[in-house]
Amino acid sequence: MKKLEEYVRSIPDFPEEGIIFRDVTSVLQDGDGLHLAIDTMQDKIKDLEYDVVVGPESRGFIFGTPIAYNNHKPFVLIRKKGKLPCETVEMEYELEYGKATIEMHKDSIQPGQKVLIVDDLIATGGTTEAMIKLIESLGGEVVGIVVLIELAGLKGREKLSGYRLESAICYEGK
Repeated sequence: MKKLEEYVRSIPDFPEEGIIFRDVTSVLQDGDGLHLAIDTMQDKIKDLEYDVVVGPESRGFIFGTPIAYNNHKPFVLIRKKGKLPCETVEMEYELEYGKATIEMHKDSIQPGQKVLIVDDLIATGGTTEAMIKLIESLGGEVVGIVVLIELAGLKGREKLSGYRLESAICYEGK
C-alpha cells in the first residue's frame, strides 16, 4: 500500500515561482488515497473527546463530514460571507493580499460544546485562527484541529499555540 504522501501531487512554481503547491485533489481522486486520508486524520484524534465537528468551505466539508459521520457527531459548516440562509455570526481576518470574512449559523454551536476543527491544509494559520474566534464567540471550546497537510515553513502552528493541532502530512518547506 502507498503512503499517504504519495497520493499528494506537488506542483512546482504554482501559483508563483518558488512555491510548491500541494494538491489534495489527487488524494480525493483515488479511492485508496481518500480512504487512507480520512483514516489517518481520524486516527490522529482517536483519543480526543468532542461534541461537534466543524469544517470550513470547501475542503473542510470533504474531510470533516466523514469524520463526523464515523463518530456519530454533528457537522457544522463555516462558509464565506453571504452563503448561509439563517442568522449568522461572522469573523473578518487578514489574507496575504487583503481581507476575508467567514460565517456560521448563530445556533450551530452551543455554549460549552467541545469542538473539533477539520480542514485540508494549514499554512499561516490565519483562517484557522478566525474559525477559533468564531467558535469561541458562540461559547464553544476548540479542543482540537486536524488537517490533512501542514506547511510547517509558514508557521501556522505558532499562531495556534495553545491548541492541539494534528496533521496527517507535514511538509517542512513553504
